[in-house]
Amino acid sequence: MFLFVTLLILFSFMESQSEHLNLVGPEAPLVAVAGEDLVLPCFIRPNTSAVDMTVEWFRLYVDDSLVHLYKDHEDRNEKQAQSYRGRTSVFKEELQKGNASLKLSALRVSDEGEYKCLVDDKSWSDDITVHITVEVLGSHPVITMESYDNSGGINLLCESRGWKPEPEVLWLDREGATLPAEATQTHRDTEGFSVKRRITVYDYSDSNRFYCRLQQKHHMMETEVIINRKVFDTWKWAVGISVSACLIAVGLIVTAVVCYKKELRQVKQNAEQQRQRREDGQQKLRVAVGNYT
Repeated sequence: MFLFVTLLILFSFMESQSEHLNLVGPEAPLVAVAGEDLVLPCFIRPNTSAVDMTVEWFRLYVDDSLVHLYKDHEDRNEKQAQSYRGRTSVFKEELQKGNASLKLSALRVSDEGEYKCLVDDKSWSDDITVHITVEVLGSHPVITMESYDNSGGINLLCESRGWKPEPEVLWLDREGATLPAEATQTHRDTEGFSVKRRITVYDYSDSNRFYCRLQQKHHMMETEVIINRKVFDTWKWAVGISVSACLIAVGLIVTAVVCYKKELRQVKQNAEQQRQRREDGQQKLRVAVGNYT
């Protein structure tokens, strides 16, 4: 009888304790970069051992949904989705502290989505949802000097590819101030977003240092370019040579046109003189014939 009462009290205590347990996780979506490892938080509060419980992680809104299963003190991943094989684990040494978090290694773009953490005991169960957003950092931005501008500037092009989501492209001066530039050109393919943006820069003496920055909400990448004043001087020489060449070309064309017109006029005069001589000869011939008759 005493044993029965003791068990009843113990059961009632455990039942009372389980009613106050709940799972907690992140309030906002988790954002990570493809290729990194990511921990999906899931904790029992107040701290209660999950060693004897079942911890199940699965994807929402997919057919092959099992991500990881811990049950009967071991991992039971026979039915785990193929894409997660060898990439998931729970912190077994932390289970006794109520830590049911999942470690997902070598994050992929396809891992983006909603996950559910379900912890189940004989007398209690609860679940939470964790959302993952996967960002992909593209190639390091490359700056190319395309051409000289007629106004005395230099046209620069910044381009990069393989981003997800689409990054913002900014041109900055050495102080970090945003510079006006052309609209960003964007192309999307299976590798993500490719972007390019052009700008015309001028000789700012000691501050010919420019940055092309690509940024997402949580990540940023930039490239620096320093333009020596001699490059702008080269433009001035190039413009001078071009102008001189144009003037010489125009002069040659004008000279050629004048010579051509002069020669054409001379040809016409010669033709007129020959025609006049023929008419004079014919006239003299008619007069001679008339006198003879």
